[in-house]
Amino acid sequence: MTAGEQGTTIKETMLDALAETPGKMRPIMERYEADRHSLERKYPLALSPVRRERMQQFFAGWGKALETLDFATLTHDDQIDYLLFHNRLRHQLRRLEIEADRADETAPLAPFQASLLSLEEERLKMEWVRPEAAATLLDAAEKQVRQVQRDLLADPEAKSTWKPTVANRAADAVETLRHALKRWNTFYNGYDPLFNWWVAVPYKAVDTALEEYAAFLREHLVGGEKGAIIGDPLGRDALMSELGFEMIPYSPEELIAIGEKEFAWCETEIRKAAAELGLSDHHAALEHIKSLHRQPGEQPEMIRAMAVEAVEFLQAHDLVTLPLLAVETWRMEMMTPEAQLVNPFFLGGEMIQVSFPTDTMTHTQKQMSMRGNNPHFARATVQHELMPGHHLQMFMMSRYRPYRRTVGTSFWIEGWALYWEMRLWDLGFPLTPENRLGMLFWRSHRAARIVFSLKFHLEQMTAPECIAMLIERVGHEPANAEAEVRRSFKGDYGPLYQAAYMLGGLQMRALHGELVEQGVLTDRAFHDAILRQNSLPIEMLRAALTQQPLTRDFVSHWRFYPDL
Repeated sequence: MTAGEQGTTIKETMLDALAETPGKMRPIMERYEADRHSLERKYPLALSPVRRERMQQFFAGWGKALETLDFATLTHDDQIDYLLFHNRLRHQLRRLEIEADRADETAPLAPFQASLLSLEEERLKMEWVRPEAAATLLDAAEKQVRQVQRDLLADPEAKSTWKPTVANRAADAVETLRHALKRWNTFYNGYDPLFNWWVAVPYKAVDTALEEYAAFLREHLVGGEKGAIIGDPLGRDALMSELGFEMIPYSPEELIAIGEKEFAWCETEIRKAAAELGLSDHHAALEHIKSLHRQPGEQPEMIRAMAVEAVEFLQAHDLVTLPLLAVETWRMEMMTPEAQLVNPFFLGGEMIQVSFPTDTMTHTQKQMSMRGNNPHFARATVQHELMPGHHLQMFMMSRYRPYRRTVGTSFWIEGWALYWEMRLWDLGFPLTPENRLGMLFWRSHRAARIVFSLKFHLEQMTAPECIAMLIERVGHEPANAEAEVRRSFKGDYGPLYQAAYMLGGLQMRALHGELVEQGVLTDRAFHDAILRQNSLPIEMLRAALTQQPLTRDFVSHWRFYPDL
């Protein structure tokens, strides 16, 4: 088949795919998602072995049911969904194993956990309380908590025995246990006079003991200053499992090498832009553009103008379909000072949340926020958050193959927005050296995220070292660097999330090279097709766009970064 014939075939196939006729897998995946949510509501205790066992049965049962389907008779779209769903089920089972292993690590620091959890577990099963027996259990648990704390305090080797990350995880578990116990007490308190008579005093005693013990663990075993970023490194084996789930056939070490290579490219380009401005080095150049920040009150109008500029650029270059409703319906809010402690920049989607100082911040905080959200940094990210980035992406996700959110991935979500930073750079979107420096700041930040996040989970870098890297190599303001690292490791994101920005972008860029630069698709057809596939690992996106033959035992093999 010639290249032209191949291009015609792919285009015709894509037109069929865009029609999105309902397949066999969609109702299966939607039923799974509804069932999963029901179980998770019934078994909400993250610490509970009962929950882990029930979810293990659930995921394994769905896996066995899925394997009864005749893969060869499925449509290509259904085969992709089959592989995505099977991959998700295996990953969920592996995560339960990791949860159990980590619970075993902390168990000696919380030997009272099982007995206290049993109270809330019995309530959730609607096995009603026996107040005297519950009071006896609470009294024994309170004594056990106190004894464990005394034993640790008397042990001169306790601090060296327990890794700070494990002790911090144990402290988190104790606080979670305390909240579960509070829900249990609230259910009966005031409704059952006999419960109050027996339980009120021992409940208060054990609640106080748990509160004090969690604080003790943080002070004596975790250490560090109050509010220090501890995090919980995953380890290499678990990282490899996560990479397998994301269909990334690279080792953590190879990905770190990619991050360093991309970082080196950014540094070269930064030196070029700095020289155009007559500035000596990286830091002098960034210091120059940080000083160009807007005055209080001017930031919202600047963001609106940048959003309009991005839309006009996309339309002028016919890069992607922009539905009129998507252009019409984005909104803006200002981020609270509290939220800016975790995310000092923008958050996006239909609602762009803008970071800028408020009158309640300290003088230093105000200066850092203004400098870190200067026009050239902001111009490089407004399109990331709105269009063609997250707002357009989420608009389309709710309208095309929405069931694929079940198997979604940050490599598609964040990779799409980061890919556009690269594509717009290639198309000359930055008009001045200052514009280029703003885009390069963020691009180097994404490269740094690959390096520091993976090294953190490999236990090769600490949180303070990650902060120092962002300040010294990327050029962040200190408070902003700390907020970025806190956001990375506080537990709300998966271990590969921060690396997924640039790695997902590089994957999409490689796919653009295969299909657009080779003349198979136009920019617009390529980008529209990505959005209509919804969130999926980029290797599966590649299989969808090229109609790659698939088998039930598909294994990821796409080496998207040939220069490594």
